[in-house]
Amino acid sequence: MATLSTTEQLGQSPRAPREIEVPASTAWPFLLALGAALLFAGLVTSASVSCLGALLAVAGSVGWFREVLPREHEEAVPVLPEDIRLITDRRVVERLPVLPDQLRAWLPVHSYPISAGVKGGLAGSVAMAVLACTYGVLKAGSVWYPINLLAAVAYRESSRLGPAQLYSFHADAFAIAFVLHGVVSIFVGLLYGAMLPMFPRRPIVLGGLIAPALWSGLLYTILGLLNPLLASRIDWLWFMASQVAFGIVAGLVVVRQPSFPTRENVSFVLRAGIEAPGTMPPRESGENH
Repeated sequence: MATLSTTEQLGQSPRAPREIEVPASTAWPFLLALGAALLFAGLVTSASVSCLGALLAVAGSVGWFREVLPREHEEAVPVLPEDIRLITDRRVVERLPVLPDQLRAWLPVHSYPISAGVKGGLAGSVAMAVLACTYGVLKAGSVWYPINLLAAVAYRESSRLGPAQLYSFHADAFAIAFVLHGVVSIFVGLLYGAMLPMFPRRPIVLGGLIAPALWSGLLYTILGLLNPLLASRIDWLWFMASQVAFGIVAGLVVVRQPSFPTRENVSFVLRAGIEAPGTMPPRESGENH
């Protein structure tokens, strides 16, 4: 027959441990993050920066894995006892009434499918490209000027083009700018599709005016450090106009797509389609089995 200890017989909790083991502090994750940042920064600066970033990333990954393999590195941390006392002048505990049939509100109530975000991103990319090419023809006299500038964001050879070469066609720069513009536009379109249902009042104002203004202001402050060539040649008025065009067109396309109710507040049994008594609606007697 099992016996109870003295503390358990008295209704007291067993003595808490004086020390607990927690993962040891390490700087390897910071080194891995720094290496990854330098690896991508070298795409617009120098190959030596990418090489340094790759070495730091590999060293950070190996060091981080050695923190847990073959044995986890832990350190003992003392546990300080804490005396918690609740003091109140009230003699009666107040309770909030809760209705038994009251349901919790889940937001957003409706959402858009992934295809709506993809369609909105592609439509917005076309509107943005039309304005950018219009700027190239009217301001620079060449439709290839904004395309070469966009390629210079991720392609180092485009950043080395001279002033005269920026106005001519380059197949590699065009391919990179086309892929970069399409991928970023699709990702932003998916973001629009996920966010617009959270703003039921005037979603186009948010996506077409407020978000492009904030994004343009952020780029205006940091673009000089990321890409000096693009920062020195960009026309911010036309840039913001193209962002606004993207936001308005993408938002209009997304909100015109059929939405569906979200199912976060539905139990797992119903979402998985499992038949369980009391949770599934009863079938009619005349329904075929």
